[in-house]
Amino acid sequence: MKQSLTVALLASSALSAGLFNVHALAADNGYTLTIKDHRFEPAQLEVPAGKKLTLLVKNLDPTPEEFESHDLKREKVIPGNGQATITIGPLKAGTYKFVGEYHEKTAQGQIVAK
Repeated sequence: MKQSLTVALLASSALSAGLFNVHALAADNGYTLTIKDHRFEPAQLEVPAGKKLTLLVKNLDPTPEEFESHDLKREKVIPGNGQATITIGPLKAGTYKFVGEYHEKTAQGQIVAK
């Protein structure tokens, strides 16, 4: 109990001092993709090359969709009216395609790392 309190106080002090700012890290490297009507929005997402990124994929459709990218080596089922977080990178400069596997004809997009 005493050790847990000490760890909590040290973490709180580090956050207050700005040594570890979770919100800034998430804001700087976080991107949102939305699925609606079996399409990704935005269909093209520009991100900085050389940085680790977090994608928040929100599915506004009532049916599930699978985010799939052979280029990124990622796949994740996003439940209907749900969301999921996908970590990628760091990426080299280039274009990385992704699709919604359940609706590949309409759910297509790409991430462009610059």
